[in-house]
Amino acid sequence: MQTATRRRLWFWIPPLALLLAVLGWLFRPQPVAVDLAVVQRGPLRVTVTDDGETRVKDVFVVSAPVAGLMRRIELEAGDEVKAGETIVARIEPTDPSFLDRRTAAEVTAAVRAAEAARTHAVAEVSRVQAELEFAQAELRRYESLVVRAAISQNDLDSARRRARTAEAALEESRAGLRIRESELELARARLLTPGGARSPSEACDCVVVRSPVSGRVLRVLTESEGVVSAAAPLIEVGDPQRLEVVVDLLSTDAVRVEPGQRVLVESWGGSGSLEGVVRRVEPFGFTKVSALGVEEQRVNVIVDFVEPPERWQRLGHGFRVEPRIVLWESQDVLKVPLSALYRAGADWMVFSDDDGRAIPTRVRIGHENGLEAEVLEGLDAGQGVVTHPSDRVAPRARIEPREVR
Repeated sequence: MQTATRRRLWFWIPPLALLLAVLGWLFRPQPVAVDLAVVQRGPLRVTVTDDGETRVKDVFVVSAPVAGLMRRIELEAGDEVKAGETIVARIEPTDPSFLDRRTAAEVTAAVRAAEAARTHAVAEVSRVQAELEFAQAELRRYESLVVRAAISQNDLDSARRRARTAEAALEESRAGLRIRESELELARARLLTPGGARSPSEACDCVVVRSPVSGRVLRVLTESEGVVSAAAPLIEVGDPQRLEVVVDLLSTDAVRVEPGQRVLVESWGGSGSLEGVVRRVEPFGFTKVSALGVEEQRVNVIVDFVEPPERWQRLGHGFRVEPRIVLWESQDVLKVPLSALYRAGADWMVFSDDDGRAIPTRVRIGHENGLEAEVLEGLDAGQGVVTHPSDRVAPRARIEPREVR
């Protein structure tokens, strides 16, 4: 009986041991697949960037000095202009406006009245001319009589006075005639129609507007012929060889920018990046609504190119660029991916790889640029760290590199 029991035990023990081994293998703790990065030394650059645009440093808006009818501007964007020589526009007097029926009737009546007044003035000149002729003839007779003592000297003086008075009256009547003729011209001028006032000839009694500076036409604001008011903008003129870059940064970023800092102008359309330098951080902020509808306080930062114009000559006024302002940089620092860092209270931590185990390691961080961070203490070059650690990565948990497919 005991022998049979032993036989049964020896028969079932190997299958049970095999089953337990299989179950132990199936339920053994599996290492967590993670992404590993190597802590290494290399260059690190801290920058701040935003969309910017190029602009000519000094843009001159040429405006109309007087109101009038401007002839069509023949200049086009990109044309070269010279200071004091290139004619930008010609402005001539405008046509009169249309008269409504009542005003036209009033002006017509005024013309007829002016014509009658002129006729009256002509008749007055004729009358005074006749009186002058009579006074002069009378004076000649008195002069011949005074020689023979036929009249007194007082009669001769009276005749001379009447002749001079008649001459003055004639000048007065002629002046009155000229006044009436001017009033007639004035009344007829009020009857001019818009089309009939312009001269068909090419001669232009115009105000000539010339370019105030040398450079090129940046933009023609008013091209076609038409009536313009005084101070109306006509064209914009500037020198494309004197370009600068303006970028509006968040005020929280602008406070870290200082004049003289290095700038890398990227995404400008050419190969590589352009070198620049911060010239000015404007002291005045303004509100700008972002694409998400959020009001932001922005500050303009002005950047000058330091490379020769031949390098960026294809850029023009208002071109889009991406200036990257360098706040700090070093060519040899110990750095770690920013995605490997996580917070534990007030400390920065990483999971370092210690022979397949995730070991929590406290680190001290210096500068960071959004992708990498400078390691001051806690790690050595060549160590592996877990990037993007999930909640499955626990202290001293087994880890293995994730397979890249």
